[in-house]
Amino acid sequence: MQIGLYRIDPPLALAPMAGVTDKPFRLLCKRLGAGLAVSEMTTADPTLWHTAKSLHRMDHAGEPEPVSVQIAGADPLVLAEAARVNVANGAQLIDINMGCPAKKVCNVWAGSALLQDEALVARILHAVASAVEVPVTLKMRTGWDREHRNALAIAHVAEDAGIAALAIHGRTRADKYLGEAEYATIAAVKAAVRIPVFANGDVASPLQARHVLDATGADALMIGRGAQGRPWIFREIAHYLATGETLPEPTPAEVAAILIGHLEALYAFYGEETGVRIARKHLGWYAKDRPENAAFRQVVNRAETAREQLRLTRNYFAALAAGVALAA
Repeated sequence: MQIGLYRIDPPLALAPMAGVTDKPFRLLCKRLGAGLAVSEMTTADPTLWHTAKSLHRMDHAGEPEPVSVQIAGADPLVLAEAARVNVANGAQLIDINMGCPAKKVCNVWAGSALLQDEALVARILHAVASAVEVPVTLKMRTGWDREHRNALAIAHVAEDAGIAALAIHGRTRADKYLGEAEYATIAAVKAAVRIPVFANGDVASPLQARHVLDATGADALMIGRGAQGRPWIFREIAHYLATGETLPEPTPAEVAAILIGHLEALYAFYGEETGVRIARKHLGWYAKDRPENAAFRQVVNRAETAREQLRLTRNYFAALAAGVALAA
């Protein structure tokens, strides 16, 4: 898949997720097979660009290309300036957020709330695409609610505005993350536009990845929640799409090495106190749906320091590898 000068290979992207796709997680997913990793959304409000949160979100030093930065807002001129600032700061792709269903985002008429106003969408897309020399992409949903699925109309607006690629989550804003994603709307968009399309929503296994590509005809897949706690999903899907064969599950030792490296990257990036706190949710995701997760969650809840968090994690995986049952 090609976006401007950049080839996305394999055609698998880590979806932008606020509070999740920070630099340590993006680097990890790229190392484990993602062809693209989009940053968590950065506000277009310039008064917030110097906060600790924004400075971390705008840190792309040493990140392999292409560096894709998502911006969020509702004012075309402000978004255009945000795009210019992020390009000056190293962004090689700019992604516009019209997919976030969070109430605090939609209440300020940003994220997927914008899908209600196609004229405003057109002004935003034209303003941002005209403001920068790098490709601009759009992350969206199928519509505001099931009675107003207007993704096809928005896709035509985007193509006319010079948007380089679309990523479509197969749910409306009203659906949030409930129920199952539908792919017929994504297929209709793909059939109607010439620009590349990412299919997004409920891609959590190699078999589902193949199904979504076949159902939509999309050029690539975008994976969000399916990568939480399983960042190796990218190499699993890439291998399956290339060979038709499934990789074996990673061993406890492999998972431990990946997880410990992730924890250490979080401490280095955020500092110990914040790194330990942020690591807790990732530890919880690693434990999700595992038979021994109750014991593993003790690591999440007990550790107050980086040293303790690492020690408990290492001990847990050592016991798991040795076949020792752990009590919750």
